[in-house]
Amino acid sequence: MTQCLVAGGAAGMAVDTALYPLDTIKTRLQAKAGFIASGGFRGIYSGLSSAILGSAPGASLFFLTYEKTKSLMSSLPEHQQPLVHMFAASAGEIAACLVRVPTEVVKQRLQAKQHKTLAEAVRGTFLAEGLLGFYRGYLTQVVREIPFTCIQFPIYEYMKLWYARRKQRAIQSWEAALCGSVAGGIAAALTTPLDVVKTRVMLSTKGAGGQKPEYTGIVSTLSRVAREEGARALFSGIVPRTIWISIGGFVFLGSYEKVKETLLRAKLFSHS
Repeated sequence: MTQCLVAGGAAGMAVDTALYPLDTIKTRLQAKAGFIASGGFRGIYSGLSSAILGSAPGASLFFLTYEKTKSLMSSLPEHQQPLVHMFAASAGEIAACLVRVPTEVVKQRLQAKQHKTLAEAVRGTFLAEGLLGFYRGYLTQVVREIPFTCIQFPIYEYMKLWYARRKQRAIQSWEAALCGSVAGGIAAALTTPLDVVKTRVMLSTKGAGGQKPEYTGIVSTLSRVAREEGARALFSGIVPRTIWISIGGFVFLGSYEKVKETLLRAKLFSHS
């Protein structure tokens, strides 16, 4: 399991650092203030420090939970494996969001130019909303991630298995990366409306005097965006999101498989 922790952490750092500008562009396209008012193409690395702080532990926690859950359910028959992958990936996302959401809240507020520095964003969020402010949008994030991961990982695992059987050999890390890219792109496009909701909720802050944030619930935010801005607004940022996660799926899952394979061959952490 230590191998999963190390491989997951390396994969998370690789993808978040390499593709951060696309994530910033996507966030600004989804912000209610609009792309230009939220910063346009300026400072596209705003919030990177927050993302880096959360990427390795979040990814490590995901893969640790995912692999452990899969192993606990390995006795189930092959035709039920897609359900195993859905359940394991969902459990992984719920665990990872405990780390990911606080850094995501800070990161997106920096990306949208609500704060200038990491310290200012952390202090401002805490003073306005307390510790719970760092978990604004936790449920929304989980509700977004579970459908995403329930689409991505069964497709990813099926493609790996299909390709390995076709080639009659173990799949290589770069081939797994291609499977991850296709699976991630499909899942990203289909779940864009939930990503828009997550962005709106996380960018909402309490007003002076403790007024209620502009966006709160998942269903209410979905219906409000559709009503006030049209259904098309629910797919804001779909192109950079799909490109980002397609490339990200290649880097993330390819890096994970490669690092895990390297650790296994070197027999590092084999005792755990």
